[in-house]
Amino acid sequence: MMTDQHLPLLEATPMLAEVPLLPHVISGDGMQQMILVQVNPGETFTIRTEDGHFQCITGPAQVPMVSPNGTMPPIFVPPGYVSQVVEENGMRKVLVLPHAMEFHPSLPPVPPHLPLYASPHPAMLHHPHVFPTELPHYVHQLPALPVYSEQGEREHLHYIYIYGIWLTLLSRATYSFIILHRQAKVVLGVLPKDSYWCSVGFLPKLNTPPFLTSHSAVLSWRPPLPLPSEVDTHSNTRAHTALLLSYELALSQSGTEGDFKLVYQGKDTTCTVGDLRPAAHYYARVCVACSSVKGAPSETVAFTTLCGTPDAPAAPRLIQRTKSSISLQWTSPNDNGSKITGFYLEYHEGKQSAFKEVYSGLAKQYKVMRLMPSTKYAFRLAAKNDVGMSAFSAVLSCCTASCSASPPAPPSPPRLTEAGVTWLSLEWGAPCGSASRDTPTYILEMEDKESDCGFQLKHRGEEQSCTVKELRRFTSYQFRVLVAGSEGTSQPSSAVEYRTQPAQPGSPGKPSLRCPAEPHSLHVIWEAPEDDGGSPVTQYVLELSHSGDEWEAVYSGSLRQHVCEGLQEGTWYKLRVHCQSSGGQSQVSEIFSVETPPLPPGPCQALRTAGAAATSEIPLCWDPPVCDGGAPVSQYCVEMTQSAEEYQQQVFCGSDRCCTVSQLLPGRTYLFWVKACNPAGWGPLSEMCQASTAPGPPEQCSAPQLILNTSTSGLATWQTPEGNGAEVCAFRMEWGLQEGALELLYSGPLTQYEVSDLQPATEYRCRVQAVSAVGAGLFSDVATVTTPASVPAAVEHVEEMREGPLGDVMAHSPATTLALRWKEPNCHGAEISSYNIDIGEELPLSTGRTSYHILENLQPDTTYRIRVQAVNSMGAGPFSSVLKLRTRALPPEPPVLECAVAGPQSLKLKWGEGLIRPQTSRGTHYCLHMQLGVDRSICIYSGPSHTFKVQRLCEATDYQFSIQAHSEAGMGPLSPSYTFSTTRSPPPQLKAPKVELIERNKYAVTWEAHQPMKGDLIVYKLQMLRGREVEQLYKGPVTSYTWHNTSAGVACRLRVYAGRRSQDGSELWGQCSLSTGLPATEPPREHRISSCHEPQPRRSWPLTDEPFATVLLLGFVVLAVLFAVLIQYFVIERE
Repeated sequence: MMTDQHLPLLEATPMLAEVPLLPHVISGDGMQQMILVQVNPGETFTIRTEDGHFQCITGPAQVPMVSPNGTMPPIFVPPGYVSQVVEENGMRKVLVLPHAMEFHPSLPPVPPHLPLYASPHPAMLHHPHVFPTELPHYVHQLPALPVYSEQGEREHLHYIYIYGIWLTLLSRATYSFIILHRQAKVVLGVLPKDSYWCSVGFLPKLNTPPFLTSHSAVLSWRPPLPLPSEVDTHSNTRAHTALLLSYELALSQSGTEGDFKLVYQGKDTTCTVGDLRPAAHYYARVCVACSSVKGAPSETVAFTTLCGTPDAPAAPRLIQRTKSSISLQWTSPNDNGSKITGFYLEYHEGKQSAFKEVYSGLAKQYKVMRLMPSTKYAFRLAAKNDVGMSAFSAVLSCCTASCSASPPAPPSPPRLTEAGVTWLSLEWGAPCGSASRDTPTYILEMEDKESDCGFQLKHRGEEQSCTVKELRRFTSYQFRVLVAGSEGTSQPSSAVEYRTQPAQPGSPGKPSLRCPAEPHSLHVIWEAPEDDGGSPVTQYVLELSHSGDEWEAVYSGSLRQHVCEGLQEGTWYKLRVHCQSSGGQSQVSEIFSVETPPLPPGPCQALRTAGAAATSEIPLCWDPPVCDGGAPVSQYCVEMTQSAEEYQQQVFCGSDRCCTVSQLLPGRTYLFWVKACNPAGWGPLSEMCQASTAPGPPEQCSAPQLILNTSTSGLATWQTPEGNGAEVCAFRMEWGLQEGALELLYSGPLTQYEVSDLQPATEYRCRVQAVSAVGAGLFSDVATVTTPASVPAAVEHVEEMREGPLGDVMAHSPATTLALRWKEPNCHGAEISSYNIDIGEELPLSTGRTSYHILENLQPDTTYRIRVQAVNSMGAGPFSSVLKLRTRALPPEPPVLECAVAGPQSLKLKWGEGLIRPQTSRGTHYCLHMQLGVDRSICIYSGPSHTFKVQRLCEATDYQFSIQAHSEAGMGPLSPSYTFSTTRSPPPQLKAPKVELIERNKYAVTWEAHQPMKGDLIVYKLQMLRGREVEQLYKGPVTSYTWHNTSAGVACRLRVYAGRRSQDGSELWGQCSLSTGLPATEPPREHRISSCHEPQPRRSWPLTDEPFATVLLLGFVVLAVLFAVLIQYFVIERE
């Protein structure tokens, strides 16, 4: 039975990484074999996968395919073509070639002993397959060849011949592919219906332009090799439908490998290209496109435009004039491919109606003679070549000299008509009394007082106005005008002074928050602009917006902070600021977005079904809550139950406001609730929605097209796919750096989206998904795009470097150098070549590619504002944040050294300002040196203190000291030597003397003895204490003394001093010993007897120093306790 079958659906092809390159693979069903498609260089092999998309593979490459049944499908060729089997390294290759084909140089010759590939057994022809509903428009079928199966029935089988590549068949049942390559031809025949179909892109042939002019060319080309429109085979006739082809024509002037520019796109095969240059070489090529498939460009055709007439020359230039002659000079114009053969000079006196020729020739200079004095003439020039004559030049008007020559009068001073930031527009009038018929020449001179160069020429011409440019902003300049004529040059006018306008200030810094945001207020601060435009900023204006592009000024003043009050909670606000000065209003700063804290949302509204329900699915949708709590709803939760008594289960949780509840039972009624969630928490459940089950998603989108607008932005466009019965209502575009980590960037109905804030020199990936009322389709293939390189990013981590490789250099001049280092920023695709360092001077300092630098020749103790920017081949990046550094001060001078207190074994030294340190001395340390020998000294103290006590010294000895100060600026000079002496040490304290009663009122006092101290004699001093009276009893070198107490009955105590007497007679006394009381004396017997009858006299206890101090202390303690009791009773308790 004969059938007219459609082509089978295309199957996905496993790639080389997925299929092992083995001749045979054992499976459960039997042997598996491969089909190996070899793609030559310059060719493209395209495979249509199961999802309907095309995967392109560029040659040279070999694409392996696997046969599931282990059989090799037969290939049937049309008349005039043969199939040959080549066996190489144990692998069979089936070549389908014409009789007169030229083999590719890389192909091995066909062995002559191999036979033609025979038809396979009919059992190999049966494989299950599915037929599509319609054929692709680029697949064409030719009449079928009769092939008989085992049952004797005839079937129409499809075949294909592809010229220009190898088809190495190691078997697969069903495959399909598209091949685009150079010099491609197609013969569509019949193959087994389980075999292959393909469509090959063609190359049109571009003809040499038959019609050329100097400015245009007519280009035509032949379309690709047409297929027969009607073929009759075995009484079966089939009409051929022409391909829908379009052509793209491109031109280049820089050779076949240059940049081609598209000049035509359409369906015609002829195009007239205009706006060409004469005698110029052009290269043209054309390519053909069919639907979304575009072929390779054709061979390049070169052509040259015809020569043309010369361009119009420039006006002749006056070089000299007299009373009866004028000398002119000119230059040659562009000859447009043909050499200039002559020039034509014409003139008229102003009374004639037409120009008159005065010269013709090849010279570029001519002197016109026999003219009238003080007469104005007009001249024009034309050029001629072999093609023709050019247009005339602009007219030059000049006047001959007058008979009576006198210099013109001085003109009036120039007047200012308009002033700008870097320019001044001036005008002036003609001098008074000027009667010359010649047009005067005006000379404008300018003086810049800061340059000290005097008046400089800025303009010379016949115009009476001029705009002086490239001036400095907000700077005064002086101007004057002179008049030059044939009679001479006048005196300059009086000088006038004008000032340029200040520039518009730069935008202030981006606003920021001084403290965390509150629900109803924001404390906003901002930085002053880096460039004030030459005049100080007088006003800042802070603007606030929370709805679209509507901005409201909330503050206007000179401060750089403001508290915005009366705000709504959970609302995003945008803040920006601009400033004003005498130079105008600046641009607004970067927008700062901030959100106030939110609240949980309210119940969702209008939970309902979103269309017709399927047998196992119910689509639901709902409206967002009326009150979102001040924060956007992040996700929704849908709960379901079959009855109000059953437990509610969660069936959906996400950010969409619609969902499809699946895996339901048909014909059942379900109850649904929805609740919303924001960062503050979940809201209450909505009202109940009752729905019953009842009747897919759109096709996969094609890969989006990515077009880069700039290095940081691009446009993604895509086509609307088939909706499968439901209109596509939205698209979801995912974007990211890695294919497995794409994020949703856009969701909406448009078929394009502009992506911004991209990183330069970065590869991005994108895919698109279509959404209809039923659901969402599959994501498209991932499209990639790489952003171009850009200027480097801002330099970060700029800091001062004090140690490391620059330590030796910094040690020589620390007060005039600063060492910087920074972290290399992101180069954004172009290698960093240098860095610019700005320290506040007019021109930044340029360095090589290094991460550190030394700033030299700086001022000591000076603060510098330092910025660093990176430079690459794309330009200079932004400056880093300002780093304030201060150079070190000069090393400090040594202070004056003084001896504050001298002791026998110590010296307390002081220097500088003493204990009270001024603010400027902070950070200054001192190093105190003591001389130990003639050329040896040691540092005995180093620190910030202004005093130091030197101990463990010898008494009565001279010591030499010197001091020097050091700070962050370095070590200062050493002071001269200072000599200080220790004092003599007094003798140590003696023990209390021993008093013995020898006889009545006669005592023997003894005390310990001291050895002589360094040759000084030790003397002693014995004193008697009687109350507060002190009486010296003895002074001398003896250690005992016999004393007779004449005042009996009075309490006395004795103490002793030790002192040293030097050779010069001076004495140095030590501390006194403890006092010793006198022993009690026994009264005479007579006195004791009489005491029984006489009244006993009252005893008196004279107070010495120690008892008196004790009594006084006890009195103060009692008084303090009494006062405490009174305060407790009268003050604290009554309160």
